[in-house]
Amino acid sequence: MQKHSTRTLYNYWNSLRGSRSAPDRKDIDPTHIREALANTFILELADDDRFSFRLAGSHLCTSYCRELKGRSFSALWHERDTDAMDTLIRAVTEDHAVALVTFQATTAVQTKVNFECILLPLRHNGTTHTRILGAMTAIDEPYWLGVQPITEQRITGLRLIWPDDQLPSDAPQEVASQVVNDVGYSHAAPAPAGIPAVVFGRTARRYAHLAVIDGGRR
Repeated sequence: MQKHSTRTLYNYWNSLRGSRSAPDRKDIDPTHIREALANTFILELADDDRFSFRLAGSHLCTSYCRELKGRSFSALWHERDTDAMDTLIRAVTEDHAVALVTFQATTAVQTKVNFECILLPLRHNGTTHTRILGAMTAIDEPYWLGVQPITEQRITGLRLIWPDDQLPSDAPQEVASQVVNDVGYSHAAPAPAGIPAVVFGRTARRYAHLAVIDGGRR
């Protein structure tokens, strides 16, 4: 987790859930996450079975040059990442994993900026299938961010944190890479579907244009 807002939201969410796999929506007190609130959002399951923004922080909306409330979260992603993002959301809502995603956003004039995104399971009416808590923060904020609207975004990496894992906010990178496990996505060269490849010395399955590196739950 590179950004302070990401760590703040994760630590708050983790403290609320206790021994549960996810806290309840009514447990969230915005005053306790003031430092992250401007980049925080809540997603809700829409009628088309895709997720849209129920709430979105002011800085996040400014970064996209538009109000995000009511807009589709799923539609933000490049078509090549749609299936991967749908699978990732199911891991959050059904398996109660925390997803940490990095992506590159491109504007209408082809300028680019990298973002960090976290997706956290959230209970609503007794289920985790209809709400997700999250945050998106630019890793480096160029001067033009908020002036040039983002038109496309592509996943550059992700990790999943399972409910029985812990990720200290001050964990060094080498420790974090061991704790945040199970899958890694990399833009590796294409390979025939279903045929394993080797990525970073580990066997991987191909998923669309991504390599899925399996680890395991502790």
